[in-house]
Amino acid sequence: MSPSASTDRYRELTQLSLSELEAIRLLLRGGSVIDWHRLNFADEGEIARFLHAQEVDLSNPIDRARSEAIKHSAMSYLRRKFDFPIPKPVASLDLAELLALASGKGHRQLCACTILKVMHIIHHLEGRELLFMLPTSDEEVFHLVEQKVYRVIGEALAAGFPIVEFIGGRKNKDSLYTKLLSKSEVSAAQIYDKLRFRVVTRSVDDVFPVLTHLMREVFPFNYVIPNESTNTLIPFHRYCASRPELRPHLPGLQLALDLEDDGGGLVDNVFSSANYRVVHFVVDMPVRLSDAMLAEAPPAAWALGRVIFVQTEFQILDQETDVHNERGDASHAAYKDRQRHAVMTRLKVGIAGTRADPGPGSREWHLRDEDE
Repeated sequence: MSPSASTDRYRELTQLSLSELEAIRLLLRGGSVIDWHRLNFADEGEIARFLHAQEVDLSNPIDRARSEAIKHSAMSYLRRKFDFPIPKPVASLDLAELLALASGKGHRQLCACTILKVMHIIHHLEGRELLFMLPTSDEEVFHLVEQKVYRVIGEALAAGFPIVEFIGGRKNKDSLYTKLLSKSEVSAAQIYDKLRFRVVTRSVDDVFPVLTHLMREVFPFNYVIPNESTNTLIPFHRYCASRPELRPHLPGLQLALDLEDDGGGLVDNVFSSANYRVVHFVVDMPVRLSDAMLAEAPPAAWALGRVIFVQTEFQILDQETDVHNERGDASHAAYKDRQRHAVMTRLKVGIAGTRADPGPGSREWHLRDEDE
């Protein structure tokens, strides 16, 4: 992808479509596409970009056959479990045509949405199964994700995107130990930030466009992990209503405009300051395997496609907020002090020493060298 091509794909606030705003909203609140009742793709171009983010190329016979197999599995499930009627004209559509129909109106639109939701689940489960069947280490899998993200961000920077800071990293073992010791409800399988990326934009009005670019080039919005997002930076409804570029889209949104007003979707972390501002989210990033990697897997793996999913955390905020976050009790040093104190207290005296509330706030993590 050349810098000029990357620039063509950058979307200013004035260029964001309804479907892109819906995707941003889902990401900010940590929602699930299973709760949607329609899509809002405006044309074939938007559908093609969505499939690109899924690592799916319907011009590739392997991908087309794979999407058809998932579609038939989904329709079979719906008929078997719910006696769900599927008209023949809908059953004959390919994946891109189903996405277009799900963006329309009427009974067949509902039917297309229902099929796509089940396809989403099947594809996700089988992609995770494929990952577990691969004779590869975390190191190799993480390298695939890093290659993908670094390429996209590198091209964006070369094209002059409004990104002033980008950092990628992996948690080392000491940080993993500390995190597990600090949270009684967390198991090692639930640590999402083993692999994470931090993006700082030039201004707050650059956050939505940069998120849109990430969802077009790095991960699709439907694989944002539900209930793992924090948005203490941009109040969605109030922000959109205050921007003439976004205000016209508000009536077209499919969920109530006051949905986020009660603070729903925030993930609490008692070590964070109430003054800390960030957009933080977790994705199951689709990564396409090479034939060489797949060749090392057992024969059964070949039926599961070419795409695996890797849990990855992202943090995005604007430059002014980033500076403000490093002051006072919102600073990284203060956060780490609170966390270390809580871990040491827990190790020494257990639950008897955890009665006191360390302080209010929303979930926070920092990507700094001193974090490790």
